[in-house]
Amino acid sequence: MKKYLPYIVSFIVIIGIFLWEMFQSHEKVYLPGTNVQNYKIVPLPVPDTLSFAGEPVPLDIFYVKEALDKELAVNTYWHSSTLQLIRKSTRWFPLIDSVLMVDSIPVDFRYIPLIESNLSNVKSPAGAVGFWQLMKGTAKDYGLEVTKEVDERYDVEKSAEAASLYLRKSYNKLHSWTLVAASYNAGMRRITSLMETQKSNNFYDLLVPDETNRYIYRILAMKLIFSNPQNYGFYLNEEDYYEPLPYHLVEVNSKVAQWADFAKAHGITYRLLKYYNPWLRQPYLKNRKKKTYRIRIPDEPYDLTNEKLQNEE
Repeated sequence: MKKYLPYIVSFIVIIGIFLWEMFQSHEKVYLPGTNVQNYKIVPLPVPDTLSFAGEPVPLDIFYVKEALDKELAVNTYWHSSTLQLIRKSTRWFPLIDSVLMVDSIPVDFRYIPLIESNLSNVKSPAGAVGFWQLMKGTAKDYGLEVTKEVDERYDVEKSAEAASLYLRKSYNKLHSWTLVAASYNAGMRRITSLMETQKSNNFYDLLVPDETNRYIYRILAMKLIFSNPQNYGFYLNEEDYYEPLPYHLVEVNSKVAQWADFAKAHGITYRLLKYYNPWLRQPYLKNRKKKTYRIRIPDEPYDLTNEKLQNEE
């Protein structure tokens, strides 16, 4: 019997491997080479009906449905970016929504800063700045201060106020919220020219630049994904979402020699001061005109020590 033992053991091992492979074949798809795929990539559901700012999206037109289908795929399967945006949205959407409400701007316009900047204070190669990607001239036209020391395009609330004024002005001219969204990308003059040339006042009937076309469908895709993340494979628990950051205001109406000393006097670090007030562009404030500025000071700074603070210089 002992001399057959190695054969018996070998036979048992072979049978075990065979059964294991059979079991695994139901769970994994083997691709060429050594890659193993553990999930399926499938076309995503496009709803039968959809609207933007109360205006219907004509999904019965093939190029409309296919354009939306493309942006749904791009923004769903770009997992890491979209996941982070969903988590960040609960921090910034309440503030953005409250500003838009003042000028009666539909809530769907909350997705513009999301696709413009990924809800981040970034600067584009063209010089557009902040959540709403405002150019210097436009920002000044709508009441923002843009200087060497202070750039209010980096202030999420004030930049939203300026953008909201632009959106209201655009609607008064174009009379369509979808065209207003397109004008935020292409400009009112360009959209008006396209309408006149093509003799149409409906966005979905217009031939527009590809960037502007994708802009609208990306907004629509984000609206669908954010309205029901689980439909697109994003599963988050309540604690996964970022909370709004509590703060109180301190008024400053004179010069500040060093913001680092100011921060220390208020029990926080310079880094936290700049995170809450990214519109302060220098480590000092000359303030020769004695203007009053409202500085945000975190209420509970020590709760943020484990969070990655993105200080966009």
